[in-house]
Amino acid sequence: MLTIKQIDAAKPKQKPYRLTDTGGLGLYISVAGSKVWRLRYEVQGKEKLLTLGKYPSLSLAAARQLREEAKALLSSGIDPSLHKRAQLAETKSAYASTFKALALEWYAVRSNRWSKKHSEEIISMFNKDIFPMIGDIPIREIKPRMLLEVLRVFERRGAIERAKKARRRCGEVFRFAMATGLVEYNPAPDLTIAMTTATPKHYPFLTVEQLPDFNRALAGYTGSIIVKIATQLLQLTGLRTIELRLSKWSWINLDLDTWEIPKEIMKGRRPHVVPLSHQAIKLLEQLRPMTGHYEYLFPGRNDQNKPISENTILGLIRRIGYDGIASGHGFRHQMSTILNENRFDPDLIERQLAHVDKNKIRGIYNHAQYLPERRKILQWYANYIESL
Repeated sequence: MLTIKQIDAAKPKQKPYRLTDTGGLGLYISVAGSKVWRLRYEVQGKEKLLTLGKYPSLSLAAARQLREEAKALLSSGIDPSLHKRAQLAETKSAYASTFKALALEWYAVRSNRWSKKHSEEIISMFNKDIFPMIGDIPIREIKPRMLLEVLRVFERRGAIERAKKARRRCGEVFRFAMATGLVEYNPAPDLTIAMTTATPKHYPFLTVEQLPDFNRALAGYTGSIIVKIATQLLQLTGLRTIELRLSKWSWINLDLDTWEIPKEIMKGRRPHVVPLSHQAIKLLEQLRPMTGHYEYLFPGRNDQNKPISENTILGLIRRIGYDGIASGHGFRHQMSTILNENRFDPDLIERQLAHVDKNKIRGIYNHAQYLPERRKILQWYANYIESL
């Protein structure tokens, strides 16, 4: 009979060997030094070998207990090896039907259509907030109230929009499970009525009357010239702040006078081309000697390999006295208002702002950039801003 002292003292040899306990139990020591419990037994006159586990994860006492359980199975006419295989298959099958397993399978199918950043955001949301609560539960056992409690976690910390996103994504997992026949009902859509409604977020924007004073204050700003140019370009192009911040010099084509933004950056996941006005080109030419040797148009102050932060432009707006009156996103509202009031084609305005077409069918097939028409609009708009 083996002792723990014997087991711990056993060293690897040139060939694998076995230390014998009792009742067919033995400890196999490999050439590499690993120690594995194995049980020898007979079924219908044939010797078989059952691997129980590794030492010390599986202790001597635990290995002996498993030996006794195997003997009990044999006395009932059950082969321990087949019983273990069936248990493993059952465990695997049970896991495959859990919410987490289905969500990861759904994610593997869908994530190749998303940008890297979007994919990381989705899986992070599941890992941090959803899987800990319902990940290990078989998806067919998840009731509406259980899913609602997951969404309440987001709501309690004020993340109302994230709660809505979580509900939609969980709903997609349930639809995926329905397609594979694991569930017949998707509870996510019905939870909308029970969720907290977010207060619409309105970004402050300038009126035409406020623009002259604002642009004079911006022109007189004595801080970072790079941030000043970023703010001026944001106003002239109608870009989203994130699109401007992440822009690289390789996206600027001054031969064609365009700013070409890849789909991975765009909210609507479609590439966007911005025709440049004379004023925008002049600003970019002013910027190039300062940042043209970096990757980003607007590199960070402390790390030039990263873009400026999302609060940089807001900081400038605050310092020139327009906190709560103007905003980076507000420049888009400003552009839309001015162009619509001056009776420019609404479709061209929407295209310039890179809004997704509300007519989904038209949006899918309408890839036209309308560059000549939009170039005229943006040049008119830049002239208008300048004239104010």
